[in-house]
Amino acid sequence: MAFGQGAYTYEYAADWGGHDSQYHGGWIPGVACNSQDRVFVYSRSDKPLNVFDKDGQHLATWGTDVLTPQCAHGIFIDGDDNVFVTDATDHAVYKFSPKGELLLTLGSPGQPGANEGKAFNRPTDIAVASNGDILVSDGYGNHHVHRYSTAGEHICTWGGEGDAPGKFSISHTVRLDADDRVWTCDRENNRLQIFDLDGKFLDEWTGLLRPNNIYIDSKEGIVYIAELGRRISIFKIATRELLAAWGGGGEPSEEPGLFIGGPHGIWVDSRGDIYAGEVELGTEGRLHKYERQH
Repeated sequence: MAFGQGAYTYEYAADWGGHDSQYHGGWIPGVACNSQDRVFVYSRSDKPLNVFDKDGQHLATWGTDVLTPQCAHGIFIDGDDNVFVTDATDHAVYKFSPKGELLLTLGSPGQPGANEGKAFNRPTDIAVASNGDILVSDGYGNHHVHRYSTAGEHICTWGGEGDAPGKFSISHTVRLDADDRVWTCDRENNRLQIFDLDGKFLDEWTGLLRPNNIYIDSKEGIVYIAELGRRISIFKIATRELLAAWGGGGEPSEEPGLFIGGPHGIWVDSRGDIYAGEVELGTEGRLHKYERQH
């Protein structure tokens, strides 16, 4: 089954990684690839963080002594292959080395922030700026973005609940482009918001279907959007031209490559293949792979 169009046409890799395997026991909110195209699947299961090769062969399980089974949410891999995850209902962010060693903990595991704007209350995602600063979207019980130094020292916080520019319904995902502009998914306001590193509002993209997560290809100037409204969209950033999209019809679909629940996490590997984690499937999760046709 083919999806997309033109230069952004994909073949669906059915049952990549084994949808019925022991490593996909629950919703799959997060997925990311490292520099070797190893695929890190972050799921709400007894084995939350699993590593696969590009062909879907299981390689390792990480963090079972750190991560709680039902708290998986966001994942990000930086340029040095360090792996960052948010443990949402445990109110913590963890940084692992490329070998799986715990390097840094942000927040107080098990303890939400004391009040609105205080880290963390069900944090959702993380990203790393070019200078090593860590950005955290926070989240479900909070409506803010926090910025930390590479050592974990707090620098600034911005946001608040609402629908005005700079406010959030849910501060759901944070990513950075080549200019270190901070992109956020403001999901229930159906938009992306863009800020500088100090939290100054710069721009917004509206009219989306509850955007959950994005992947920015800065080299090509492309943004990939996973929308909970059962759609994946691909845009050219400079012109906002829609290059390809699939799903989004409103009704659940059991057709391979479309969505019963909705796409949540999204990442693109070195050859342009798309990985998307799906949620809202009862107690099950699915990981989708779309292979780019060159």
